[in-house]
Amino acid sequence: MTKIKIILGSTRPGRFSEHAGVWIAEIAKQRPGLEIEVLDLRDYPMPFFNDPIPPLYVTSDYLNPEVNKWANKIKEADGFILVTPEYNRGTSAILKNALDSIYKEWNDKPVAFVAYGVVGGARAIEQLHSAVLQMQMHPIGNAVYIMSPWNLVEEGNKLKSDILNPYIESGNKMLDALVKATV
Repeated sequence: MTKIKIILGSTRPGRFSEHAGVWIAEIAKQRPGLEIEVLDLRDYPMPFFNDPIPPLYVTSDYLNPEVNKWANKIKEADGFILVTPEYNRGTSAILKNALDSIYKEWNDKPVAFVAYGVVGGARAIEQLHSAVLQMQMHPIGNAVYIMSPWNLVEEGNKLKSDILNPYIESGNKMLDALVKATV
């Protein structure tokens, strides 16, 4: 079984990442041979990184127990899907911190992106490409760009019925490339 972790890149109340993460998880779970797990950064309350030793040089455990919990979960994965909002032309601070807090656990693993925002989160993905390359990850060229997510939900932050259907094709192409890269 290929283990794919889907990381929700926002912890805000009323966040759209929950909808996008569940949506791509449902598509991925239809594929044989994949073990899908959605990781919510709300469940990993790591402090903002300010350790004296960069994660690149850590040879045993990280200093913070929450970071070690995160590292152990990331270590299990064969590949990742980062679900990211776009805030001010970049990704969320919470997602960037989750990436920056560890190092070796990311190395040599493929990563794909599902983004949302004004321009479908394209600028957040662009920023993340640079970061994941530095962590020795392999970013997938295919991504899902969800436009104007605030128009896709109803009152109470409920996702409108079948509103993400136009993105199924790009989701499947992204998954095809991600699975191929894990082999």
